[in-house]
Amino acid sequence: MNSPLRVLCAALIAAFAAGCTLAPRYERPALPVPSAWETPGSEEAANVAAADLPWRDYFADTRLRTIIELALVNNRDLRIAALNIERARAMYRIQRADLLPSVDLAGGQNAQRVPEAISPTGSAYINRQYSATVGASWELDFFGRIRSQNRQAVELYLATEEARRSAQISLVAEIANVWLALAADRELYELARRTYDTQQKSVELIRKSFTAGAASALDLAQARTAMERARADAARYTAQLARDRNALAMLTGAAISENLQAETLAGALSTVADLPAGIPSEVLTRRPDVLQAEHMLRAANADIGAARAAFFPRIALTAGAGTASPTLDGLFESGTRLWSFAPQIVLPIFHAGALRANLDRSKIERNIQIAQYEKTIQSAFREVADALADRATLAEQIDARSELVNAANESYRLSEARYRSGLDSHLVLLDAQRSQYTAEQELIATRLAEASNRVMLYKVLGGGWK
Repeated sequence: MNSPLRVLCAALIAAFAAGCTLAPRYERPALPVPSAWETPGSEEAANVAAADLPWRDYFADTRLRTIIELALVNNRDLRIAALNIERARAMYRIQRADLLPSVDLAGGQNAQRVPEAISPTGSAYINRQYSATVGASWELDFFGRIRSQNRQAVELYLATEEARRSAQISLVAEIANVWLALAADRELYELARRTYDTQQKSVELIRKSFTAGAASALDLAQARTAMERARADAARYTAQLARDRNALAMLTGAAISENLQAETLAGALSTVADLPAGIPSEVLTRRPDVLQAEHMLRAANADIGAARAAFFPRIALTAGAGTASPTLDGLFESGTRLWSFAPQIVLPIFHAGALRANLDRSKIERNIQIAQYEKTIQSAFREVADALADRATLAEQIDARSELVNAANESYRLSEARYRSGLDSHLVLLDAQRSQYTAEQELIATRLAEASNRVMLYKVLGGGWK
């Protein structure tokens, strides 16, 4: 063997032994976002990131925990995500098997009728041959084509696992939001019922005054308008409560009993923890959807290695050993052994540009995955930034809404006293009642927004799947 050929063979053996591939070296793209969020009133970073905080620790209410645990078992979307993982794992095992030799056992019979025209005896006869062989075939992966495909399958499997975690985070957050919305709608319903009862009593009093000639028909019509508005709100919130319960039942796959539902929004809000705001943007790389995008990028990177390896020779070894006999009972007697050895090398010469096009496709796919990864990072950054921006003013909004309710209550009290003293018309009293009712509705809505913001912030920071 001449020297250049020996060098080539040694290089091929070394490459095979080292397990190298022709895939380009992977480098994580730089984050296409600022290094930190800038929000008013930012706090110091927490010692424990949201991704390290299990949802059981974040949501303290045992009723909500029970509902979430029920959903994690029964939810169909999560079940589909888990089955996708099993499918990806099976595909990885199939791809991984190509790295090892395949061995098959075969047995067969070959019967052939030899006609008189070509028979050495001049008579037709039937020639039979029985065989039993064990065969093995193995492609020597010198250039890492199979290993690149195996690496791609691993990354796709890991991406599927991250997709399941992302689905679980979304499910936990959605259940918490619906559970909190149910508590808020219950408070709104109770407020509408109380307002309706109050307005109903007011209508009865004005109707008596109208009968006695002390009140006008306009006063009675205005009082009835306020009462019917409250009655319509009560009916609307009754339907909304039913929709909330239906949503919980769909998410959990089972009906939710009354004792698992929160009585008040204030009580439910106290069981949802709060997270510090000043967390660096690198935490985004721990979000499951971002990790999923990165695994897809790694898979595309490995696909380039397989496409490059297609330009190089493929070496396959096929061997078999067994016995052959003209009779079945003599199949394993002496003198019937046979063997075969068929090494094969395939060197691509002309494929009309298909191999180059396939390599170009793999590179374009990698560029697409880079753009997808950067887009996922940017979307995640915006979600966190928006959640932090809302959070920065929610405390002040709640304080302002609380003061507005106090002022509206005082205004209603004074208007009622002036109306009874004959100093103001009933229209002024109705306006004070309307302002009081609206202020209390807005306070409940703002408290729900704060609770939902805590859930959203936990979700977008990557917590909740453990």
